[in-house]
Amino acid sequence: MKTVLLTGFEPFGGEPVNPSAEIARQLHGTVIGGHRVVGALLPCVFGAAITELRRQMRAARPALVVCLGQAGGRAEITPERVAINVDDARIADNAGRQPVDRPVVRGGPAAHWSTLPIKAIVAALRREGIPAAVSQTAGTFVCNHVFYGLMHELRKQPKVRGGFIHVPFLPEQARGKPSLALETMTRGVRLAVATALRVRRDIRAAGGATQ
Repeated sequence: MKTVLLTGFEPFGGEPVNPSAEIARQLHGTVIGGHRVVGALLPCVFGAAITELRRQMRAARPALVVCLGQAGGRAEITPERVAINVDDARIADNAGRQPVDRPVVRGGPAAHWSTLPIKAIVAALRREGIPAAVSQTAGTFVCNHVFYGLMHELRKQPKVRGGFIHVPFLPEQARGKPSLALETMTRGVRLAVATALRVRRDIRAAGGATQ
């Protein structure tokens, strides 16, 4: 059976939990669109996160890779459009590293586009009443670092599609900020994976984007 690699991050920034990890754990071992989901945990550490992602990709040999990350303050599930070749950390990662204005891949292109059908994913989630929007920036912390590293790696594997999706805080993390229930986010990511497996060419639709 073909596989989907679904990654989440360990908690960071003083948070006790990371919803991306919980979603990957919930969906590990399930079957979506005839593909077995392999859930994996990445360290929230520059460099080490990409190393672990590559290791997981070698082990799973996936047809699709979806990396998840936490975006505290966002109210929607947000597929990312583009990864940029810069690490510029506002806070230190979990190893105390805080790169500023450094490339993810020295000599690499300025950016890599997602190969997920991001607008079709948003449309599918909204039809089910799940808040979703396209995001135009994955930031410059470890999430973007992994997103860029993934898409750079997939240049060598043109038959494998991949991308990054940010999810909001869990209610217990929110402290007055937007949040979504774990069950809602897990259902949304399941639907996002199913849509990515089914839709080969993204839809054209205006609007619905977040910064």
